[in-house]
Amino acid sequence: MSEPRPNTSSPRRVGVREFRGNLTSFLKQVQEGQRFVLMSHHTVVAEIGPPSADVAVRKPGALRGKIRISDDFDSLPADVLKAMEDGT
Repeated sequence: MSEPRPNTSSPRRVGVREFRGNLTSFLKQVQEGQRFVLMSHHTVVAEIGPPSADVAVRKPGALRGKIRISDDFDSLPADVLKAMEDGT
């Protein structure tokens, strides 16, 4: 995949219907650095563009061994359990 080109021009305004109808084409342009302002009935409803550089990619298992669940995690206090069982 090529490196995204930074786009210094202002975002292009596009109607939601046009954007939806040409989604693949618009997403390719976003990958290339283009930004869009989505319009619906002359109102801005969203902005779309490439992610900022500080977006972190999550790594499955990164917290393995770092989270500890308390031994009493599954137990309820007696008064709460009684209230649930009695329906009061």
